[in-house]
Amino acid sequence: MKALRCLLVVLALGAVLPIAVPSALAQKSVPPPADTTFTPAQPKDIHTRAQLHTELGSLYFQAGNLIVALEELTIAIAINPNYAPAYSTRGLVLYHVRELASAEKDFRRAIELDNRDPEISNNFGWFLCQIGKEKESIAHFERALKNPMYQTPETANLNAGTCYLKAGDVAAAEDSIRRSLRFSPENPQALYQLALINYRRANYDAAAEHLNKVVRLSDPSAETLWLSLRVQRRLGDTQAESSSAAQLRRKFPDSPEYQELIKGNFQ
Repeated sequence: MKALRCLLVVLALGAVLPIAVPSALAQKSVPPPADTTFTPAQPKDIHTRAQLHTELGSLYFQAGNLIVALEELTIAIAINPNYAPAYSTRGLVLYHVRELASAEKDFRRAIELDNRDPEISNNFGWFLCQIGKEKESIAHFERALKNPMYQTPETANLNAGTCYLKAGDVAAAEDSIRRSLRFSPENPQALYQLALINYRRANYDAAAEHLNKVVRLSDPSAETLWLSLRVQRRLGDTQAESSSAAQLRRKFPDSPEYQELIKGNFQ
């Protein structure tokens, strides 16, 4: 499902990019459709209905309307309690409203129903990594990547690399990130992770090179500016360091990264 394949590109780093919510969606909750009470249907019809509500819930999720997304996904599950993608997508939404126990329950139900779906495996692996279960998450990325029908292996490779890095396995992280870049050579998130790996290895020139690519490809985030500032500091480029600090202060004054700058914590 194309909408679901797009989701984890935005999440790979554990953060959701700000998405403008259409005013019509933000102002009110959409009531459940009139057909939520229905007479027994043929299995094919049940599957189609659940799929449509899941896709609609996914679109609301991407638009930032989490309440309506939850409504649609709950309707999908009520229509077909055995439709695995609905649980997986609702797990993502529940994570973002910080209902972590419910989110994990939904993900485990999705895996129980269909452990061959690479999107579900990738999503669950991403979730486990966010809640500090890095070692458990890797097996789900590997399962996704073993599926020859998986259409976005760069996503699972990027997520696996990010999670390996969180777990302290820098070598495995670099291997996964480089595999991701073979599929998507200009992915800013993968290039950022490679810069971070090089920074941790004290390869500051290589880190700076990757960060320059990130900045050319996308508007720098608070994370990118903070890493750039620390790399420039290590290289002794005071002018570039001052420029990055000014951008961080101007664009992201409330960010954790700017707070670290104020504290002088450059590690």
